Formats: sequence, structure tokens, C-alpha cells
Amino acid sequence: MFEIIFLFFLCGYFIQSVIFIIGVKKRFPKIKAEEFPSVTVIVAARNEENNILACLQSLDKVQYPDDKLQIIIVDDHSTDSTGSIIDNFIADKNKFQKLSISNEEGKLRGKPGAVDLAIKKASGEIILTTDADCEVKPDWVKTIASYYKDDIGIVNGFTTQSGKNIFSGMQAIDFIYLLTVAAGTINIGKPISCIGNNMSFRKKAYDEVGGYENIPFSVTEDFRLLMEIHKLNKYKIIFPLEKDALVTSKACENYSELSHQKKRWAVGGLDAPFRGYLIMFWGFFTNLLMLLTPFFFSPGWLYLFFFKLTIDFFVLYPAHTKLGIKSTMKYFFAHQIYYVIYVVLLPLIVIVNRKVIWKGRKF
Repeated sequence: MFEIIFLFFLCGYFIQSVIFIIGVKKRFPKIKAEEFPSVTVIVAARNEENNILACLQSLDKVQYPDDKLQIIIVDDHSTDSTGSIIDNFIADKNKFQKLSISNEEGKLRGKPGAVDLAIKKASGEIILTTDADCEVKPDWVKTIASYYKDDIGIVNGFTTQSGKNIFSGMQAIDFIYLLTVAAGTINIGKPISCIGNNMSFRKKAYDEVGGYENIPFSVTEDFRLLMEIHKLNKYKIIFPLEKDALVTSKACENYSELSHQKKRWAVGGLDAPFRGYLIMFWGFFTNLLMLLTPFFFSPGWLYLFFFKLTIDFFVLYPAHTKLGIKSTMKYFFAHQIYYVIYVVLLPLIVIVNRKVIWKGRKF
């Protein structure tokens, strides 16, 4: 009986995994270099003294026409040396601009307020966002910009993490898995999520939805903006699997930090459309049954257990290969243990308590 239940959920899990793979493999036309739009890169930084320099150094190496590139760094109420590090680095670099926030801007709270302030000062047709703990590739802007045909409203990119050990490696794989799900659904026209540390959008589209000031507040502001622009039914939203558009972020350093991150994403995901809940439904029960395997051990159950591992491997391996980070797959089994546990526990935690702590602020 339990084997039949497991098989039922595995079938649904397999079907949605095939859909993700089909979506993520989709290719999109590009524009010529002479047609590249003007771009503003925005980084909101709050108490990032340990990370901001590496981020700035990577942005300084970006290859893009100087007359079409603007980089705005927002110091969002930092109480450490983040502001002075930014000042010292950009002192002789004209393409950089620093903005500082000392008070909350209007009704906006947290990162959305910092990003919105920068967008108001932006000169670029296209806005690219990344985070202060991220490093970008020299061709990052060029690769993202190359997809901006006239009907494109949002171009998303993949993010990995520096997998130096099992703890960071499993997080790196998890980023690629979640973004493969995001890319797969976006590329078939049914978006459910994205990530703001490698996101871009047409400034005109942002203005048309009223910006962060006029859309409902969310602790995952990137997801909320994605859905509002999608609702316009005017622009295409794409998520190409591009090696040169890959961003690398810092992994969480401990379980406490990781739990706060996952909880914030889960609380933000409560606003997902029905299709998002459907994906979570199959994921939750499939992984719950994985956890129950030791209690219902049998040859048939074991075969189903390994079938689930195989499904996840064939979702992850092609993406890692295409992105040039295949070596991270050595942490696959560690990720599977981590993934099974948090997918089952996280919904239960959010049901009990939805309070989110984000960059020292409570929401």
C-alpha cells in the first residue's frame, strides 16, 4: 500500500521535473552588440564590510560600453565600514555612484526602499540587480543585455554559491535546483519565482507597475516584482541558462543564518500562484515519503527511493554542466539529505511562525 502511495507521488514529481527540464532548455534570440541598451546595475548593501569589496572589484571588471553603463551602490543604513569601503573604491571610477539612506524612504521598508531609490536615479533603460555578497563575471551585463529584444520585460540569470565544503556545496546545488524550477516555469510562461541577486528588468516595465512603492510589500521583493510585471501581459519574461550570466554568491556560514534565509523565502513564497503550491505539494509529499523509507523498507520501496534520486540527478546535472560548475555535483548526496529534510520541515515551521529576520530587521 505504501509503495503504491509513493509511486503515485513519484509520478507527479517526475512529470513536473520533465516540465522543468523542457523549460530550462529553451533558447531565446539575441540582439546585436550595436543594439545593446543602456544599463544601470544596482547593489543594495547593508553591513556588508566583509563582502562588498569583492563585489565592487567584480563589477569594475564588467565589459560593457562606458557610455551605456552606470553602477549604483546603495548604502542602506550600514553601521559598519561598508560605506567607507565603497567611497574608497569608487573615488576615481566615474561609472560608479554611491547613494546613502539614513531614513526609510516613504512607506518602503528594507531592501525594496534602497533599490527603488536607485532606480529613480538610474539612467539605464535596463536595470540589473545583484547583491553585495555576490561576484559577477566580466560578460555578465553583456550577456543579460543581449536578450533585450523590444518585447522582453525581464531577463533572469542563474546564481550559484562558492562550494568549498559539504555545507556550502549542498547550498550551491540547492540554488541551482530552485533556479532550474524557476527557469523551467518562467520559460513556459508560468512564472512562480526568481532571485534578485541575478535579475534584470526594463525600467519602463517597473514604472508601469508603479514600482515598489505601489506593489504589495514582500520579504521577497524580487518575486513580487516578477509577478506584477507578468500581470501586465505585455512583456515576455525569460530565464536563459547562460554560463557567462552566472553570478556567484556567498553561502550561509551556519545553520542559523541558513534557516533565516529559507524561512524568508518560504514566507515570501506564500504569495505564489496556485501552480506554485501544486509544485510544493508534490515536492512535500514525495520528500516526506523519502524520510519514511527506513520505516517501510522493502525491495520495491528501495527501488522507488533510488528512482527519486535519479530524477533529481537528471534535473541538476545538465544545468551544472552547462553552467561550467559540474564539480559541485560531488555534493549531490549531501544536498539530497538536506533537501529532503528542509522541504518537509519548512512548511511546518512557517505555519507556526511567519516572523522574518532580514538584515537585522524584523518583518
